[in-house]
Amino acid sequence: MNRRHFLKTVGIGAAALAATQGMPALAADAKGKPNFIIIFIDDQGYQDLGCFGSPNIKTPNIDKMAKDGMRFTDFYSAASVCTPSRAALMTGCYPERVGNLGVLFPRNNTGLNPEETTIAKMLKASGYATACVGKWHLGHLKEFLPTSHGFDSYYGIPYSNDMTIAQNMTLAKDIVLREKQTLETLKKPKKNLVPLMRNEEVIEYPADQNTLTKRYTQEAISFIKKSKSDSKNFFLYMPHTMPHIPLYVSPEFEGKSEAGLYGDCIEEIDWSVGQIIKTLKAEGIEKDTFIVYTSDNGPWNLRGNKTDKVKGNMNRRIGGSALPLKGYKFQKYEGGMREPTVMCWPGRIPAGKVCSELAGTIDMLPTIAALSGAKLPEKKIDGKDITPLIEARPNAKTPHEAYFYRTKGVRSGDWKYIDKKLFNLSKDISESKDLAKENPEIVERLKNLLEAHKAEMNKEKRPAGRVGPDQPRRKKKPKKK
Repeated sequence: MNRRHFLKTVGIGAAALAATQGMPALAADAKGKPNFIIIFIDDQGYQDLGCFGSPNIKTPNIDKMAKDGMRFTDFYSAASVCTPSRAALMTGCYPERVGNLGVLFPRNNTGLNPEETTIAKMLKASGYATACVGKWHLGHLKEFLPTSHGFDSYYGIPYSNDMTIAQNMTLAKDIVLREKQTLETLKKPKKNLVPLMRNEEVIEYPADQNTLTKRYTQEAISFIKKSKSDSKNFFLYMPHTMPHIPLYVSPEFEGKSEAGLYGDCIEEIDWSVGQIIKTLKAEGIEKDTFIVYTSDNGPWNLRGNKTDKVKGNMNRRIGGSALPLKGYKFQKYEGGMREPTVMCWPGRIPAGKVCSELAGTIDMLPTIAALSGAKLPEKKIDGKDITPLIEARPNAKTPHEAYFYRTKGVRSGDWKYIDKKLFNLSKDISESKDLAKENPEIVERLKNLLEAHKAEMNKEKRPAGRVGPDQPRRKKKPKKK
């Protein structure tokens, strides 16, 4: 079986002030506004970077980012699955506040409500050029696509790469049909065959997933160069399709990693990061650009099966690793929601620092607002400005009294309460010892925080976007005996 497909089934004044306060000098353009790049990986494990301890995945470019910037060891996504984690990043809100979306499929006519303020919409109102390159997964209909949420342009797959094409999508007149597809066969969608879009139109079907990471990178570089040429600050949101399964990689990277096809995907993404940083340097804007690298949730729990070529080792990991954390994607354990995160901004973020304070993707919108001078949304958000953390200010602490694992658990300080169990994460990062019986007062305090959070989300939740009823599920054909 082809190795590539074996997982198919599964300023001066500011500087002077900074000097007097012991802070790094501001590095930004003449207007005092930085550029922003968020690189959002799909289903990457906590350990799956060299700078986070991977024993067999080489990520020299991201490691260099960490050396030049800061690693965040206690940085969280707001969900352990795709759609709600992306809604939280874009809006600065817990998923329950902004529609409580589940994982969206091509049959769904729902999405992130266009009345919500995204990072892109906020920055566009402040004069930024904005682009989304990659996996969106907040609604595939025109009303919910990136171009309806503040992005000037969109290029990518609108949802997960194991899905199908939706029947209500707009096809470009010059659509490229691959793998013997015709306009007639489009009416019978197949799993793992997904559309590639530009703005609101499908330009290729099925998308050539082997070249996605490379093409995303080329698109991102073109956007950066154009923004520089137009003398505009920019926001680039780059949510990669990989390493969501099925895994694909360019021929140049296939078979290169010691961690198999999964490692190949991560190492190609690392190459992509290197190309983007190389472009920033060539354009003379590296010191004007704040880059964040993180993931939407933890890795799939994948192990060897009948397609595993390593004989006698059926328990071999063939997916990502969340070690030393417990758990995987879909779970509220640390491995499902604590993400490997690196931030870099030469001259503003001190080099070689590690931040172990609690922070998360919901904090990106208010932090970007503070750094850019953009106006915060009028509607209530949950994220906090973590500028003191990224600047490594003396005695900077997390702005969160509590952080919530959806409405199922809560972390406050070192303590985590979930499923009636209590863990001290500073001493037990793997959540192996339940300390609830020994600490009833802490349990009661965290339980009260969680109940108050549930009540707030229920009272203040805002609706998701919807355009008519969802399409019915396609009936599965019975298996032949």
